[in-house]
Amino acid sequence: MAEDYYDILGIQRGASTDEIQKAYRKLAKKYHPDLNPDDKTAQKKFKEVQHAYDVLSDDKKRQMYDQFGPAFEQAGQGGWSGQVPPGWEGVDFSQMFGGGAGGRGGGPMPADLEELLKQFTGGGFGGGFEGGPQPRRRSRRAPTPGADLQHDLEVPFRTAVTGGEATIRIRRPHGDVETITVKIPAGIEDGKSIRLRGQGEPSPSGGPAGDLLVTIHVGAHPHYRRDGLDLIVEVPVTLAEAALGGKVDVPTPHGTITMTLPPGTSSGKKIRAKDYGIRTKDGDRGDLYAEILIAAPQSIDETSADLIRKLDSRLKQNPREDLSW
Repeated sequence: MAEDYYDILGIQRGASTDEIQKAYRKLAKKYHPDLNPDDKTAQKKFKEVQHAYDVLSDDKKRQMYDQFGPAFEQAGQGGWSGQVPPGWEGVDFSQMFGGGAGGRGGGPMPADLEELLKQFTGGGFGGGFEGGPQPRRRSRRAPTPGADLQHDLEVPFRTAVTGGEATIRIRRPHGDVETITVKIPAGIEDGKSIRLRGQGEPSPSGGPAGDLLVTIHVGAHPHYRRDGLDLIVEVPVTLAEAALGGKVDVPTPHGTITMTLPPGTSSGKKIRAKDYGIRTKDGDRGDLYAEILIAAPQSIDETSADLIRKLDSRLKQNPREDLSW
């Protein structure tokens, strides 16, 4: 026995139009084939949800379904003959629609029922129950949309942060190679996809073309890395700058800024520059963090080394005092 359409959507029979729409959107998102490409069960469930919504969201179809169940759809697939459609045996149409003669066994169909069914099926019920068998009308199938295409695209770190454009080359079914420009939104994350409507495979039956899904892979940067909308940059400083403090210039995606280095800064300390991180088209902004790295000199002459020893002896500093297991 076919599952009840209300049960498929998880709603009560007296559900409002808004409740039907909300239930459909939730289930369609859960079982959509694009999100479950290898799950045959989910794809089957999506079709059931779609069909249940198509019936219950249409006032006339819902009225027919509430009265006769799924049998009304079987009746809509062809013309009426002199017999009552399967599943409608025993239905007294004169009582339900206020007509004259009953609709069973070849009597005339009540006018208001016939009109309702004609409106629902586009006139596909022929001339009622009387007059012998009527030719069936074949319903036209809706054109099948083309298949979606998948494509991977690697973009530079800078492009992913500030946005820009990139080009990809797609080979079409007849062997032609097409160059397509892809707009990269500012702040796109690694692994995210961009959908290009109508750029997929053409339809085999004259329907709309499929979509092109471009998966973005973000390249590495020699100095920058990201954490959500925040950017972290490693900033080398000298021993003197770390010990005495000062001003350091830092290049950012939004121009070079000058940051203040406090005296006694150790390696690993982070200095924040508000709103200098990633900026999206929606107006969201991250911050920039300058991570300080003390650049020790690679070669020191004996005089400089002696000065450093004297300074270290004078400061009596033990940076590992709190180091423990």
